[in-house]
Amino acid sequence: MSGSPEPKRRADATRSRAAVLDAATRLLATQPDAGMAAIAAEAGVTRQTVYAHFASRDDLINAVVERTTGQAVAAMRAADLDSGPATDALLRMLDVGWRFFRMSPVAHHVGSFARQRDEDRQLPVNDRLLRLVTRGQDAGEFDDAMAAQWLVTAIVAVSHAAGDEVRSGRMTQAETEAVLRDSVLRLVGASVS
Repeated sequence: MSGSPEPKRRADATRSRAAVLDAATRLLATQPDAGMAAIAAEAGVTRQTVYAHFASRDDLINAVVERTTGQAVAAMRAADLDSGPATDALLRMLDVGWRFFRMSPVAHHVGSFARQRDEDRQLPVNDRLLRLVTRGQDAGEFDDAMAAQWLVTAIVAVSHAAGDEVRSGRMTQAETEAVLRDSVLRLVGASVS
């Protein structure tokens, strides 16, 4: 039967799930404690529709984090971190991190700005960063006096601090981006221009 309502129902469910995720991302950016009813209203669906897709608020937040993590990893792939000078690639990686910091309510759960309980989500980002730092050390662009893994840990820590400065309002994002770029380049021993 080509006129079956089943494909339409599946398409509607896919659209409503995406609408809930989009709404949660937007709303939680400004109201981190927003509940399921507020998210449903933001999405233009009923609360029951939200619960049909996500059993709990934690499930919804985990789905937002998963989707945002996937988008960040895809953006890093698109940034072509394996080509060109390692210093330029590192700066492109930081730019991707800031893009996701701005767009996601849970940016502090993702990428180089991550403070998350589930370290598995951050592993793809940290692995890319480790490969990048190692490449820079092997090419002589970065100082190899410190272990690459330690530098990754330090970059992630200073990135957390940068995110905290912006979230607290102590620094603007533009100020913090500039300071973070300079700090990370100094950490890896790259020339700072």
